[in-house]
Amino acid sequence: MGEIIKVGMADLKVCREPDSLTTLGLGSCVGVALYDPITKISGLAHVMLPSSKEIRNNANIAKFADTGIDETLRLMVEMGAQTKRMVAKIAGGAQMFSFGSKSSDNLNIGLKNVEAVKAKLTELHIPIVAEDTGLNYGRTVILDSNTGEYSIKAVGKPIKVL
Repeated sequence: MGEIIKVGMADLKVCREPDSLTTLGLGSCVGVALYDPITKISGLAHVMLPSSKEIRNNANIAKFADTGIDETLRLMVEMGAQTKRMVAKIAGGAQMFSFGSKSSDNLNIGLKNVEAVKAKLTELHIPIVAEDTGLNYGRTVILDSNTGEYSIKAVGKPIKVL
């Protein structure tokens, strides 16, 4: 087993086997895992917001679904991955705060993040082969570059492997 590389909030990293990528504390954020099973090159983006076009201070491209996924893909291709072979797995997008019975989807940034991630991956023709999104709890994820397994840990829940 190689190194476990930490991906911070509004951050992204890429690696190849034997290394793995991890990010902690996915609440409304979405962990977007991209994987090329032939080269065993992986990428993980910790997406905080759906679109860079709606925010003035948008210099951190890793923060947004639209620009963060593009950059992760670019870095993976630079390492030798091929877009046509890539698959995606996503986790997070929880609604961490309840606003009572009048809660609307407009206040659910987790749902908006998941929708934006799915739209971007569809645009790029990268299939989502597994997901663990929504609900009301945080997640920590690990993407294993050797196997492509996406392990999801949440307090009080069994570990899920996608």
